[in-house]
Amino acid sequence: MKFLILTLYFPPEIGAAPTRLGAMARELTRMGHSVEIVTGMPNYPRGKISPEYRGSIYRRESREELVIHRLWVYPTLGSGIGRMLNYLSFSLLSLYGLFRAAKPSFLFVESPPPTLSWPAYIYSRLLRVPFILNVADLWPDTLIDMGLLKKGIAHTLLLWLERWSYRQAAFVNAITEGVRETLIRSKRVPPERILFLPNGVDTERHRPSLPDAHLKSSLGLMGKKVILYSGTLGRAHGLEHVLSAAKLLQNERDIHFLFLGDGSERPALEQLRNEMALTNVTFRDAVPIEQLGSYHSIADCGLVSLRNLPIFEGARPSKIFPLLAAGKPLIYCGSGEGARLIQAANAGVIVPGENPEALAGAIPPLLRDQDLVKRLGANGRTFVKEHHEWRTLIAGWISKLHSDASDLSLTRKGLEAHALKQ
Repeated sequence: MKFLILTLYFPPEIGAAPTRLGAMARELTRMGHSVEIVTGMPNYPRGKISPEYRGSIYRRESREELVIHRLWVYPTLGSGIGRMLNYLSFSLLSLYGLFRAAKPSFLFVESPPPTLSWPAYIYSRLLRVPFILNVADLWPDTLIDMGLLKKGIAHTLLLWLERWSYRQAAFVNAITEGVRETLIRSKRVPPERILFLPNGVDTERHRPSLPDAHLKSSLGLMGKKVILYSGTLGRAHGLEHVLSAAKLLQNERDIHFLFLGDGSERPALEQLRNEMALTNVTFRDAVPIEQLGSYHSIADCGLVSLRNLPIFEGARPSKIFPLLAAGKPLIYCGSGEGARLIQAANAGVIVPGENPEALAGAIPPLLRDQDLVKRLGANGRTFVKEHHEWRTLIAGWISKLHSDASDLSLTRKGLEAHALKQ
């Protein structure tokens, strides 16, 4: 089959969406499918277009057997008007990229941002190509829960766009059980039109390895037990509470927190570290996925954190899986689906989100017991190899897609009939 992926974010950008979609595209290619991507000029999460991409409106490139069509976007950091301009600029220009690509069997559309359903709908109807709406985050629910959006005109418009998008898509794809259940119960998406493709990992790329002594030395972390947070530093993660836990552990001289990544909250977090005079916290810029293994190698455990919000009860942060594949135990700050996954794998320690005292109390007993660290790490790797290997997940998803598309008769006539029913 031929797939065309429409997404605002794609590697070399970092974060959950580009990491997941990059892995998906590579695995589809390995399986013999054709994949093209329409995306923006790399600018996330720093809010600036990468120097090598500046000055271009459109650029076509090849990367790892993938054909990538990149369009200019209005770059920004954070939320508000700038973020809306970012979404709208790409949504408008992406149509040009879509029509430069080869006609696919399916158009796979990443949401958020939800505005990408507009160009997807136009393209789908003109070329009679079914589109799959991938719901990685439930908007506007998340925005309301996080206090980024108040109920009013903007909220009403987003609700309308959400409902409209679900009706126009041939299939709606969920990445967690929580999202799938919400789509069925609250969003009223028919179960037969819902696909499920959870986050996964390539366990060959991410695997246990000997500590990179040179990297650890260059970071000034020799003799330290390292707690690694790798990923976007955003408002959803409540990382100020992790810094408060670090403050409580200042006297534990051999314990060190390493934050690897960028995001809208990083400046505030670095300022807070300085105000708290923390000597056991280091921030480093995000690195390409090819370099991530070196940082995993020097970590004694990984850290995942989410705020205590109802919307995150159905979250499975993508950063979980590379860490488990690398044989590292996890400290999970939060509850819900992600916490249950760690418990099912017996691969780490669960503490309440936004609770510095609980986090500070859990860290020393774990890191002082190296046998426990090794056992939990081995459990995690076994678990993801058995249940979250990308190759297995994608193969099952393709099989279900093929079966469901046949059932819905998504030929040209079937697609037209589907459109007329809306």
